[in-house]
Amino acid sequence: MPVDRLPRTARDLVLAPVLLAATANVIMELALPPVGYGVLESRVDSGNLFHHPFHRFRTTNAYLGVALLGSERDRRDYRGAVGRSHAQVRSTVESPVGYRATDRDLQLWVAGCIYRAFEDTWGLLVGEPGLRLPDPVYRECATIGTGLQVRPEQWPPDRAAFDTYWAAALPEVRIDPPVRAYFERLLDREYLGGFGAAATRWWSTGFLHEPFRSMMGLPWSTADQARFEERLRRMGEIVFRLPPTLRRLPYNACLTDLRLRRLLGRPLV
Repeated sequence: MPVDRLPRTARDLVLAPVLLAATANVIMELALPPVGYGVLESRVDSGNLFHHPFHRFRTTNAYLGVALLGSERDRRDYRGAVGRSHAQVRSTVESPVGYRATDRDLQLWVAGCIYRAFEDTWGLLVGEPGLRLPDPVYRECATIGTGLQVRPEQWPPDRAAFDTYWAAALPEVRIDPPVRAYFERLLDREYLGGFGAAATRWWSTGFLHEPFRSMMGLPWSTADQARFEERLRRMGEIVFRLPPTLRRLPYNACLTDLRLRRLLGRPLV
């Protein structure tokens, strides 16, 4: 089945293989110190991946489903639920850096990292690594940030402006020893007893942008890169043959679960 080189809408980007980029994306997000320490020191136990991995999987993927597939009502309701959790995450006098999970600039950074995961995955699946999305699709992806507290005007107005934003943010990233230890636990899949650790480390290394890969000291050869790109291109040949409902799993399923929870009056987060 031939597939267009460029997506028509942001909804097209919601594809199961984005899950392969998840750990790399978390590393990129948390390499900004206020975000990293916010997660390490968070007192919201329900959001702790190592204590509640399946709950974390559901809430994270529900958010992504809401952001790119959901309605305005879905986004409004989930924004309120996430905001109440984020309000509890703030630094103390003992924290190495100051942070608030409701800080719009920090949320913009997280949203930008997530955007890169969707863009990168699309390009690799269609056999065009490094592909940049067209401005109309990029602008639709603003909901990744505005689904939290990011204001629409904060989202860089076009794809070129996003590159400028990204380049300006990179000098702020660093990986302190406590954060690095957390990343190693992620790569080792400690939250699932180590199951699939070798594969997670390999895929994550492939999806990591520089300087994050070098900062983590993860080895990666030219042969690794060629294998990585070829596997994703072949994966794309399969994914794009699937009906939309299947290719969008688990994001659409988590969105359905959220709507059911709302109907039953159960917590969304």
